[in-house]
Amino acid sequence: MTIDSWMQHPTKRFLENDMLASLRRWTGAAMPQEELSIDLTVASMDSAGVDVGLLSAWRGPNGLDLVSNDEVAGWVRQHPKRLAGLATVDLDRPMVAVRELRRRVRDDGFVGLRVIPWLWRLPPTDRRYYPLFAECIELGVPFCTQVGHTGPLSPSETGRPIPYIDEVALDFPELVIVCGHVGYPWTEEMVAVARKHENVYIDTSAYTTKRLPAELVAFMKTGTGQRKVLFGTNYPMIGHSHALDGLDQLGLTAAARHDYLHTNAARVFTKLERVSQ
Repeated sequence: MTIDSWMQHPTKRFLENDMLASLRRWTGAAMPQEELSIDLTVASMDSAGVDVGLLSAWRGPNGLDLVSNDEVAGWVRQHPKRLAGLATVDLDRPMVAVRELRRRVRDDGFVGLRVIPWLWRLPPTDRRYYPLFAECIELGVPFCTQVGHTGPLSPSETGRPIPYIDEVALDFPELVIVCGHVGYPWTEEMVAVARKHENVYIDTSAYTTKRLPAELVAFMKTGTGQRKVLFGTNYPMIGHSHALDGLDQLGLTAAARHDYLHTNAARVFTKLERVSQ
């Protein structure tokens, strides 16, 4: 079973947002005239043999609602064996955010929390995150975030693994942290933080297999790194087949390949058990 740890089913307002203009330019994708069917996303998964995808909701400050929790929950209900949800919250309303996360995990079966720091222009060490970290621990779900520079038109500083992820991992050693987008141009920092902290993981979203940084691939071939890196696409920015092209050339052992595509995500996202049943 292959698990995609970071993907989105895009709404029109997500695709049309001005912050994503650079991504539209890179992909050359035409703007849809109407909302896209979730079946298109599942078809992309099918084309590459991806069994389960974790759909991210997206929320930002000042009521910016690009992909809602309700929409994600609805898509998951349409494909309960193929999709699972990652909740978004309003950082400006900490207690509302905690209750929303709790409700989505307990009532809708969401398997984690995703907050995009550059969208909020708040690093993960900001005090508004901390009640959510405590709730993630109590619920038994990971905190998923973005590291590295921002492709969208927003400052990149919030994506530094050091000090931000390092300090959160020190303050919350029980919190499972999944850092998406590999951390480039601070990939060595990201690898160092994942090696240092048992609770810190990396996912490869936003990078095709052929573009993975050499230092990350080398880490994946170590005993620690084999347990610490999860497959992700950042679909629709990268399609599933395109993301996996070249996997055979990475030089992973059969065990390391299985860990990368399946085992690590299954271990991190413990609530995924219901999807594969």
